[in-house]
Amino acid sequence: MDEQSEREGTPTTALTTVERPSPREVVVTRLVNGPPHLVFKAWTTAELFRTWWVPKSFGLTLLSCELDVRVGEQYRLVFLHGDTPMAFFGTYTDVTPPSRLVWTNEEGDLGETVTTVTFEEQHGRTLVVVRDLYPSEEAVDTGASAAMPETFDQLDELLATMVAGA
Repeated sequence: MDEQSEREGTPTTALTTVERPSPREVVVTRLVNGPPHLVFKAWTTAELFRTWWVPKSFGLTLLSCELDVRVGEQYRLVFLHGDTPMAFFGTYTDVTPPSRLVWTNEEGDLGETVTTVTFEEQHGRTLVVVRDLYPSEEAVDTGASAAMPETFDQLDELLATMVAGA
């Protein structure tokens, strides 16, 4: 992506956009098909989260998903990549149902990344904005944001079943 499109935002699918508003920041935006309270539940309930978070095309297995979604508490995700387990973990610093989640990502050697997710109601749907603030330019992980369109597609599939069952 060239520098201008990174600043202005480039759609990665018809529904998901990925922007680089600053050298240390990646912002992913998606309008999903469900009300904020259900979308928030899908992000904060381990049994639901594990069904949509891992892009199926990546060939990863989510071995463990622990979410204690309270301020000061932690999450821990363990993936199997080939034969190698990979753990991702951090601490929730803001939990405001059903509009906002903030957590740290503490697994990297390059410092702590802070992820802020907001959920804004828009006519029965939810605008989800995921903002990752990295500790340095070198730590920015654009691969994770590249997975988000597929991840959000899987979230929409889950939300369809949740809305139908509500």
